Amino acid sequence: LPGAQVLILFLLLGVALAGWESRRYSVMEEAESGSFVANLAKDLGLGVGELAAREAQVVSEDNEPRLQLDLQTGELILNEKLDREEMCGSTETCVMHFQVLLKKPMGVFRAELLRDDTENLETSPPGTVFPLKKAQDLDVGNNNIQNYSISPNSYFHVSTRNRGDGRKYPELVLDKELDREEQAELRLTVTALDGGSPPRSGTAQVRILIVDVNDNAPEFAQTHYQVQVPEDSPVGTLVVKVSARDLDAGTNGEISYSLFYSSQEISSTFELNSISGEVRLIKKLDFETVSSYELDIDASDGGGLSGKCSVSIEVVDVNDNSPELTISSLTSPIPENAPETEVALFRIRDRDSGDNGRMVCSIQDDLPFLLKPSEENFYTLVTDGPLDREERAEYNITISVSDLGTPRRHTQHNLTVRVADVNDNAPAFSQPAYTLRVRENNSPALHIGTVRATDADAGANAQLTYSLLPPSDPHLPLASLVAINPDTGQLFALRALDYEALRAFDFQVRAADRGAPALSSQARVRVLVADANDHAPVVLYPPPNASAPCTELLPRAAEPGYLLAKVVAVDGDAGQNAWLSYRLLQATEPGLFGVGAHSGEVRTARPLSERDAPRQRLLLLVRDHGEPPLSASVPLHVLLVDGFSQPHLPPPEAPGRAPGAGADEPLTVALVGALACVSALLVGALLALAAGRLCRRGGAASAGGCAGPAEGGVPGQLLDVGGTGTLAHGYRYEVCLAGGSGSDEFKFLKPVFPNILGQHVERKKSRDSIQSY
Repeated sequence: LPGAQVLILFLLLGVALAGWESRRYSVMEEAESGSFVANLAKDLGLGVGELAAREAQVVSEDNEPRLQLDLQTGELILNEKLDREEMCGSTETCVMHFQVLLKKPMGVFRAELLRDDTENLETSPPGTVFPLKKAQDLDVGNNNIQNYSISPNSYFHVSTRNRGDGRKYPELVLDKELDREEQAELRLTVTALDGGSPPRSGTAQVRILIVDVNDNAPEFAQTHYQVQVPEDSPVGTLVVKVSARDLDAGTNGEISYSLFYSSQEISSTFELNSISGEVRLIKKLDFETVSSYELDIDASDGGGLSGKCSVSIEVVDVNDNSPELTISSLTSPIPENAPETEVALFRIRDRDSGDNGRMVCSIQDDLPFLLKPSEENFYTLVTDGPLDREERAEYNITISVSDLGTPRRHTQHNLTVRVADVNDNAPAFSQPAYTLRVRENNSPALHIGTVRATDADAGANAQLTYSLLPPSDPHLPLASLVAINPDTGQLFALRALDYEALRAFDFQVRAADRGAPALSSQARVRVLVADANDHAPVVLYPPPNASAPCTELLPRAAEPGYLLAKVVAVDGDAGQNAWLSYRLLQATEPGLFGVGAHSGEVRTARPLSERDAPRQRLLLLVRDHGEPPLSASVPLHVLLVDGFSQPHLPPPEAPGRAPGAGADEPLTVALVGALACVSALLVGALLALAAGRLCRRGGAASAGGCAGPAEGGVPGQLLDVGGTGTLAHGYRYEVCLAGGSGSDEFKFLKPVFPNILGQHVERKKSRDSIQSY
């Protein structure tokens, strides 16, 4: 029984093989993975569904998966790019044998894949020669190959050439210029004929792929597009889609869209998809601002050719603006018993166009007032007869404006008209005391706040005038600090305030009506000066403005964490504006040094090596925590030495010197200068610290806390320093306040580190000058 099964199997296999002939296919060596080889379903005479039903699969003799069969389409495609040297070596004709196995019933289809090298550019001129592989004939003499021919076609003929050894080889000669857009591929049959009797021949299939060149520019479907877009279209709305076509293939046919000659307004309003050609909104449109746009779009292929089109976009107005009403003048209160008195003058406007911008205006019918239109949409509101205040003291008038658009939009404006009264009510402030805050270094005439008062009366009896009262402190120059608008109550700082000189001051504001007799009231105003970050950090060490750069010596044997130097800096501000942090901006050897963020200590971060440059330059940054932060930078030069007695590298020799003569002199001078500079700074800092402590101890022993030349401290004219109202930026001042005086005047202001900073405050000897001790 098993033998019978095998016999039946071979019989079925033989029947299946009998219906199919072996086929040969060809493919170019340069063909990429995924390239089409053949449609096996068509060649086998099977339906597409039969391949999947019969579980068809491709098997090559070397079991390499170079081919792949798509069971859904029946197409045989390359699974990888073929390499002739890997497949066939130096063999002239490179053929790969493969089989297609099918089940239910069993069947085998044998085929060959010829790797073909023939490839032509579509711009090749007529007469171009393409060598072909010669045929093989084991006979000799006249029985060997004598001639080659090619199947009839319009583009090529074959020429037979003789070699020196008498063998003949074929050449493919171009007769007519190729055009890939007309025909992308040619399949020809080359026949080799020998001279025997009877003559024998052999054929080979030549597949010619015409390589595309970029000879076609992209063309738009339309050279001009015209669209309309409602102005209320949301962001992301598709405005228009442009389309261009390129007859070339590959990258030569890949089109990319872009805007050219576009303004900033167009670039910020529209977005063009470079692949799809879609133009979308990226910003809301406004017909009242821009009513139309002109876009120029460029379509470029991968070969550098391009085409252009224009797009006209018209923004369609929608009724998205309500009418506007602007009061030009208003008279209130109005005298009673006066006929046809003008109360208000106003103007109406609608930013839309057409019916959307046409308006009608009205007021209530039950009021003794009339609207009189005038030119350019101006209206006058007048009384329709004498008014009686004892009958009605106040009128609330609603002016209604509506447009004629769809849907209609409305605007209302309310007016309150009072009738004149006698002066029997004093003005009343909105609050008894005001606290205003202003940051120092403000601009002159800065509006720092507003005080408001109301009067229950009407007419002149309710019109208020604001003024400043003389300060209780005779030393406070209020007239040079603050001014008030007599009509609105707006308060203005007349000059720049300095937090370091004056932190707060108080004064009284009066509001008086214009009645007869006039009534008034008062309110207290306290102004608090806030500190601003107006002092940049000042670097004390390393000295930033030294005549010679500060140089630190670093032994090459220093371990990681070795303290090289400490950056010393001060800031004249207060609070977080004076908090300093340190950072390393630049370094000759990144990663060799580190700076403590809060301490300013410069330390080594790793061991030194022979590859490290002997001279290092660091750029250190000192930054405060103000808003915005201010900073200062200072360079620090580092010299790597083998020991503190000898530098690592000698200085360059002076011209004319003998070698070795005085080689250490410039470096010795530099080292001595650097050590002297450091010593001087250290001694100065210690002396300043000692002087400060002695001053504090002496002040603690005195009655007021800080001694001064006159009993009772310093007068309060502490506002004008150097004539500008701002302390010199190069100084930090120590301030001591009298503990029991009851008035927070300054006792003295003393600059710290005056010799190091090298700056001086010019003292103005007048009545408002600062007395320094």
